[in-house]
Amino acid sequence: MTRFRTAMAGVAALALVTTLSACGTTTGGGGTSTGAATEDISVEVGADLSGKRICFGFSGSETEFWAAGIKSISDSLKAANATVIEHNSNEDPNRQLEQVRDCITQGVDGIVVIPEDGSSANTIIKEANDADIPIGIFNRPPATEDGAAIVAVADNRDVAAQTTQYLADEAAKLGRKVQPLIMVGNLSDQNAVERRNGFYEVIDANPDLFLTPIEVQTNWDAATGQANLQAAVQANPDIDVLFTSSDFLFPQIQAVLEPLGKWKPVGEEGHVLMGGLDGDNRACGLIRDGYVDATGVQDLFYEASSLLEALGTAIADGETDPDDTIVDPGFALTSANFDEREKDMWGCVITPPSS
Repeated sequence: MTRFRTAMAGVAALALVTTLSACGTTTGGGGTSTGAATEDISVEVGADLSGKRICFGFSGSETEFWAAGIKSISDSLKAANATVIEHNSNEDPNRQLEQVRDCITQGVDGIVVIPEDGSSANTIIKEANDADIPIGIFNRPPATEDGAAIVAVADNRDVAAQTTQYLADEAAKLGRKVQPLIMVGNLSDQNAVERRNGFYEVIDANPDLFLTPIEVQTNWDAATGQANLQAAVQANPDIDVLFTSSDFLFPQIQAVLEPLGKWKPVGEEGHVLMGGLDGDNRACGLIRDGYVDATGVQDLFYEASSLLEALGTAIADGETDPDDTIVDPGFALTSANFDEREKDMWGCVITPPSS
């Protein structure tokens, strides 16, 4: 995989077909949305896929980001007149591989996959390449550059660094060294690795500001994250800065901090500086209400639109092994730029489908 394409921030808004028109009653964040969960969030595919069959495999919809991404891709393919064969592997990579093999046996024209992890992505790419079927990978990149695939992925390291830098700037105003904590995702997922790297990029650049970070393993599981955070905070109650590698963990963070009197909005004594990553509806509301200071935003619609457009073009051109990496630069939505950039974050402008 040698070719890279980089997005310009805000391009996603141009790709939306119906989302913005459908969100007129949506205020976003913290349960304040009033729009219908079934709203059409399709994006522009740029091709008529009439007569084409597309296999769409995903590994689960446990977070707002994945639920919205799955719905957007499915809606978009159907809006382009494709016949969509959907498979949910429920976080089982072996099951997902068998589902893709079944699609290949059926002679599909293209494959879109949200893989369970980077290693399984490489395995599935090889299956598609061997069958001469173009394949796209959404948001969760393969572990290596082996094989040919269209990969749409956020610049997780830079987005995490932007978010952590905002927390660092706010922490510096305290005039003392501060105790940071990071909730780490499943490190078999390259997204989790790069988010951790982005966090440490800022921590390591500010040795006079930060004490040694506390790491809390979540394995991308809410119950595991809450239990491990509870133990960490009991052992180290003086947490000043908390970065979670995904917004979906904010309810668990609140459940741990609130009984300890540490769930306070900006300006109140005891406020813990907090940042996340994804850009979901809950984070939007928590920034608006002052409990969360920043979150890194993945441009879900840009990634979906770019991936499907590239796949549709390959199918139309008869190209069986398209090979491209599409980078979503993302950005950090913060308390400081919220009024200016709120509408650029997907979680602030749509009602998330049920996850």
